[in-house]
Amino acid sequence: MVKPKKKRVLRSKADQRADSIEQILDAAEYLFSRNGLHGVSLRDVAQQVGIHTTLVHYYFKDKQALFERVFARRADVSVEGRMEAMRKYEEEAGDKPTVEGALRAFLDTDLDLYVQRGEYWMNYAAFCARVSNTPEGAVLMDRHFDPVVLKLLEIIKRALPDHSDADIFWGYHFVTGALMNTYARTGRIDQLSGGLCRSDDFAAVKQRMAPFMAAGFLSLKSQPQPKAQPKRKK
Repeated sequence: MVKPKKKRVLRSKADQRADSIEQILDAAEYLFSRNGLHGVSLRDVAQQVGIHTTLVHYYFKDKQALFERVFARRADVSVEGRMEAMRKYEEEAGDKPTVEGALRAFLDTDLDLYVQRGEYWMNYAAFCARVSNTPEGAVLMDRHFDPVVLKLLEIIKRALPDHSDADIFWGYHFVTGALMNTYARTGRIDQLSGGLCRSDDFAAVKQRMAPFMAAGFLSLKSQPQPKAQPKRKK
């Protein structure tokens, strides 16, 4: 008996277009995460995908447009997840939020996201870490992540009513520095610890970062405030 031939699944042009764009974005994300905006060309991206450079130009006006699309593609998922986690935390905590509780909603939710979504999301984490301290990256960080950061700080301010705004903003500055260093996965801690700690062990980071940073926020209240530096005469 002759087996009937399987019907070919015809993919629409829209599906093919979407697949091509995703491949380009994945390749650009990987390259930007390692070389930054200025260390990558559209030709590099095309070669990474295995297509002609003209196809990249067809979908993206220029490298800046591609860079911004790479940044925005996963940012909304990260922001929405953390916003929802902090909303739930506020409901549970009522009028007694804690710094650690707020940080866990903010940090743990994002760390879980990168681990659960796999390799491409880990590339995005490294991408954000690399570009966050560049002028072009800072603009996009402001645009996409300011709302979720300000929500975190709002909860922390309610948890620490006796702390100055300056201490709370500095506290966040230290948090985001540690978080970006984690996302970069440089391998530095692997070397220093002789393999005891691994920079890709986000589960270990999740276990420690929120309580460590919460203790830092709490310690700032006892610190004397520095006097403003007098302006120098011209």
